[in-house]
Amino acid sequence: MGTARTSTDEIAGEWSQLINVAYRLLGSLAESEDAVQEAYARWYALPRSRQDEIVSPGAWLTTVTSRICLDVLGSARARRERYVGAWLPDPLPDHAEWDHGRGTDLADQMVLDESVTMAFLVVLESMTPAERVAFVLHDVFRYPFAEIADILGRTPAACKQLAASARRRVRVARAPVTAAGHADAVRHVKEAWETKDIAALVDVLDPAAVMTADGGGMVGTALRPIEGGARIAQYMVAIADKAPGLELLERSVNGVPGLVAQCAGAVMTVASFDVADGRVTRIWAVRNPEKLRPWVWDGDLSGRSHRMRGRSVPVCSGARDVPTASCL
Repeated sequence: MGTARTSTDEIAGEWSQLINVAYRLLGSLAESEDAVQEAYARWYALPRSRQDEIVSPGAWLTTVTSRICLDVLGSARARRERYVGAWLPDPLPDHAEWDHGRGTDLADQMVLDESVTMAFLVVLESMTPAERVAFVLHDVFRYPFAEIADILGRTPAACKQLAASARRRVRVARAPVTAAGHADAVRHVKEAWETKDIAALVDVLDPAAVMTADGGGMVGTALRPIEGGARIAQYMVAIADKAPGLELLERSVNGVPGLVAQCAGAVMTVASFDVADGRVTRIWAVRNPEKLRPWVWDGDLSGRSHRMRGRSVPVCSGARDVPTASCL
């Protein structure tokens, strides 16, 4: 039995933790917010006597949120098949680079650690829904398998096996890289792109590098991944030639160095990178305006007024007819 009535403030205080759990499970800010709001709706739909019986409302909300996310993940494959082009997780800005007055935005609630890097989230996308839930809750948030078993409707031993399988996927896909090495590689990409130096781009890109872009069918972009460092380099230089006024800025993306492409102060693309042995192996370029809303400000990224507006990102003039004019 609960020993005291839980205050509204205590319940509201769980929001940030729940959003962090949901985003790592779903990779979508909008879907994460929907899941958490649904969990809260179910809490407030409980009779007061039932609420008082719950010893840990936070644990109850986490369980419900995780179950909702599990259901969303179960239907995600079909939705991804209807998605135009490649689907990528939502990129997250670093609030430390923004106007500190924006502390109430959804993206501000995110803890930017290794578990939200684009490379990590892409690996999570390769897991089964049950693997992802077991792995994220146990390895990232340290929930015991006994509690995870209640969420998944499986035994603790089965949940342990799911997490172990997910862990193997992560080990195979991820290679450690220093923060300095990652930042240097991203900076070299930026400098080579700005000078339209194909040779320099080829040098910083792994020969087997892959660039994937997500426009969601809302803006022009490559519908299929571009494979090979040389092809990516040529493509990037073609973009630079056809998109005058496009500017690249070094910014943190999901907690690691990335690039933001803007035109006339409007964010057009947010690019994440994976780096191994000093060379870029993967580029993920998000152009879908719905996914860029946390990156839209009333001023440019280097400017003075960084306040988000709830609107879509405009198309950069001069780049309108270029398929991936603002991929980088």
